[in-house]
Amino acid sequence: MGFSEADVISVLKEVFATTDPRLLVGIGDDAALVQGAERQVITTDVAVAGVHFRTDWSSPFDIGRKITAANVADVLAMGATCDYLVAAVTLTGTEDLTWIEQLARGMKAEADRAGALIAGGDIARSSVITIAMTAVGRSDAPILRSGARAGDDIFISSLTGWSAAGLALLSKEKPPAGAIATKAISEFSAPTLDYELDFSQASALCDISDSLLIQAQQLAAASGVCLHFETEFFQEIEEFAELQKLAIDSSCDVWDWVLGGGEDHVFLATGKDLPGVRVGRVMSGSGISGIEMKKAPVSWSHFN
Repeated sequence: MGFSEADVISVLKEVFATTDPRLLVGIGDDAALVQGAERQVITTDVAVAGVHFRTDWSSPFDIGRKITAANVADVLAMGATCDYLVAAVTLTGTEDLTWIEQLARGMKAEADRAGALIAGGDIARSSVITIAMTAVGRSDAPILRSGARAGDDIFISSLTGWSAAGLALLSKEKPPAGAIATKAISEFSAPTLDYELDFSQASALCDISDSLLIQAQQLAAASGVCLHFETEFFQEIEEFAELQKLAIDSSCDVWDWVLGGGEDHVFLATGKDLPGVRVGRVMSGSGISGIEMKKAPVSWSHFN
């Protein structure tokens, strides 16, 4: 490995150094000491090399960004503000100190975008790289999946499908070149969260990490309503033409990406006059309507 645990901690202390008053005691003690809130939102995710990311496809900086974005998105999807993140990382021993530093800098770059602090974590050795991250946020008025009501409109924060497109391109023996292909691969490597949009007035909200179809079904079930989508609204989104051209050039169905693709971390919301793009309406009933795929979406499961 060529370095000690103390060397890694020294690098991490430098990368995550902050004077933010929310963090009272950071890296270097037995645990972090932070300012708390009455209502806290807590979530955790684990990512495994070869399952959730590939080091030959993504840089350590992008991997750090991607893992952090996934955790932050879950907090934002509760209508909350993300304050703190802690990460536990296992390394194989073949990584150099620069690789580890770039992973940490990717985490910090995304945390900075979210206004969150990396408060600490742990490192260990293993046969495979894993990154487990926990995010802690706060909300005085959390938004759940169960709040949608008939008469609400349906919104997405931006067009889904870009991450799935990037995965499809990287899976090819020779990925195509060009600005649109580069954008798709970039969104797969490290998704762009819609931080600037305010969904605080949404009646229901969730993060689209598995697929639009799956998450919409979950939200509809939680709220006891039917989510009716209108495909023409998707086609009016400026980016849709780009994604459709990429799908045609790649002999793929754009709707498989838009409806069945995951890991975009786009937000699905219901309510009135919300930001993003209106794509349908909430109706009495159950399930979803108005959209279908030629093949069923691939629901993510670790054990199937």
